[in-house]
Amino acid sequence: MNGIVIIGAGECGTRAAFALREAGYSRSIKLVGAEPHLPYERPPLSKPASGAVQMKLICTEDMLEAAGIDYIKGLSASKVDTEAGAVTLSNGRVVAYEKLLFATGARPRRLTCPGRERTLDFRSHADAEAIFANARAGRNVAVIGGGLIGMELASVLRGKDIAVSVIEAAPKPLGRAVPPRFAEKLHARHVAEGVEFHLDRGVAGITEDGVILTDGRVVRADLVVSAIGVAPDIALAHEAGLSTGNGILTDVHLRTSRPNIFAAGDCAAVGQPDGGHMRFESWRNARAQAETAARNMIGAAEAFAALPWFWSDQYDLGLQVVGLPQPTHQSVLRATIDGELEFYLDASRLVAAAGLGVGNGVAKDIKLAEMLIAAGINPEPAALADPSLNLKALLKGTRAA
Repeated sequence: MNGIVIIGAGECGTRAAFALREAGYSRSIKLVGAEPHLPYERPPLSKPASGAVQMKLICTEDMLEAAGIDYIKGLSASKVDTEAGAVTLSNGRVVAYEKLLFATGARPRRLTCPGRERTLDFRSHADAEAIFANARAGRNVAVIGGGLIGMELASVLRGKDIAVSVIEAAPKPLGRAVPPRFAEKLHARHVAEGVEFHLDRGVAGITEDGVILTDGRVVRADLVVSAIGVAPDIALAHEAGLSTGNGILTDVHLRTSRPNIFAAGDCAAVGQPDGGHMRFESWRNARAQAETAARNMIGAAEAFAALPWFWSDQYDLGLQVVGLPQPTHQSVLRATIDGELEFYLDASRLVAAAGLGVGNGVAKDIKLAEMLIAAGINPEPAALADPSLNLKALLKGTRAA
């Protein structure tokens, strides 16, 4: 009898396969991964150790075998027949399913200017190897895109004494996901480290000499990396007739428009209680949605309601954000020994928090803030701002009340 097929062997798909076994599912599980490697984590790719790109495996072959997971590596899914309940792989093989999970993740957005073929993307292990093999001391690297990925890469390259230019179409870097206060601090740190910024500038073309900006200037570069964001990988789902938008549309249980097909991770746009859909892009979200989808595929009815959370390491600074800070929220600042926190209140309720500090200096406070948010507290702003008030004590007081 047919079992479950998972398309995508990244963090989400792999975690879902193991979560199915942990939940007691005993039938066939097929995990389809396009890359020739065992499943690996993507965040360490931007942090090469001793000059080598890290491949931090999610699991080993022994673990897959012990769990009875059939890992089909080096092949992609080329077609999904929802009526027949079958997936056609890139080598022509057809695998049948009773239930299917899309964990296809996201793909890098592509430049459309002349010379775009001269750029390298930064998404996979192969991409990282190509970048760091060609980025050497004394060379000039142009990073197109001043988001989290581009800025993290810039910090690593500067640590290798490589000249870096960041080109960003917006007036400021890190404008989409990072609260303005911390975006400005990180921008200033990059400038102090010697990164050259070209802001509010588009790219007209890429040549052997570097990047031609829309104002006619040329940014000299031996290597050009495109880091202009990612788009959900929904083509296969769309061709299969599933409802799509900015992602594969699901309900709160991660079920798509076909009742026996689910989607999770970067590719999924999850239905929200107040209407609309939202996509969450982070390592932890991929794991959380994978576990929820796995349990729901075998009979549970859990609504996905985890708080968004992400982190970024740049130089010796660590940024963490939990919740969804908005410009309309009341902001409360709090100094710490190693950095600074910012809390966000909506109608007096704590709904988000962010912190920037040396190393993991703000990690504990952000974790406590996450628990305070989950507790639904309405704190006094002055209490949040007071560094002498222990957040753990505030949480204990809230739970006692």
